[in-house]
Amino acid sequence: MDMDRPNLFLRILRNPLTRIILGMVMVALPIAGVLELANQYGEPRGLTDLDIFELVSNSLGILCGFAGYLLFVRLIEWRWPREISLFGFFPEFGKGLALGAVLFSGTMLLLWLFGHYDWTGANSVTVLSAAFSAAIAGFFEELLVRGVIYRILEESLGTWIALALSAVLFGLAHVANPNATAIATIAVALEAGLLLAAAYSLTGRLWFATGLHCAWNFTQGGIFGLPVSGHPMTGLLVGTVSGPTWISGGEFGVEASLIAVLVCMTATVFILRLVVKRGLVVKPWWRTS
Repeated sequence: MDMDRPNLFLRILRNPLTRIILGMVMVALPIAGVLELANQYGEPRGLTDLDIFELVSNSLGILCGFAGYLLFVRLIEWRWPREISLFGFFPEFGKGLALGAVLFSGTMLLLWLFGHYDWTGANSVTVLSAAFSAAIAGFFEELLVRGVIYRILEESLGTWIALALSAVLFGLAHVANPNATAIATIAVALEAGLLLAAAYSLTGRLWFATGLHCAWNFTQGGIFGLPVSGHPMTGLLVGTVSGPTWISGGEFGVEASLIAVLVCMTATVFILRLVVKRGLVVKPWWRTS
């Protein structure tokens, strides 16, 4: 019996659900800890409003999150994490940045063509804060959702089930955001949850999805000055989005617009076709055993 205990412990430890929980904890806690310590140190000294302080604290938080992920993979999964390998970082991250900017700009172009966006001027503001916000959200959420949740689900349940489940979870993660609605939750799941998971499956690394995520958020908030997942932003451009909620997205932002959903799902279909064509679809465990 004593000989079976280590094997039972290892089976529990290597179980997909156990790994997802441990991975989430080991990624989220270091980031949250660093940001909380930075806030506790900087707020009494008036540093939290400085761009350089925000840059340093966010960068340290992200680095600690990746360190936690590396520790999780080495200790729990006993492997080297190809998904965060720096190989291909610059081309994949750059392509993600370009695609994210194009997708959101294309969404705004369609809204303008249909008479639902009116550009009224420009702001003389810095976009550094919006860039930092987009970076922290992009790197943190991709490391957590695609690096931990989607990757482990795909390994056990296969690509298609993992796509659906992780998209639902990603949508539900935005339920508590300001001005969130049921429509907004579904829209985020369809446009971002599916698209970003597909982007990960295409490369097997986080960089393409992370660049896409960062650019979408930055273009939305830093350039167009529109709410990002319900959070108000000030950007370079000043404009208003009008029309019924299913077109404008309402107070949650353009992410809840049917136009944004259709634009992103078009990109998702294109990427998934490449995944299938390149033979990158992962089969569920019951079809491989």
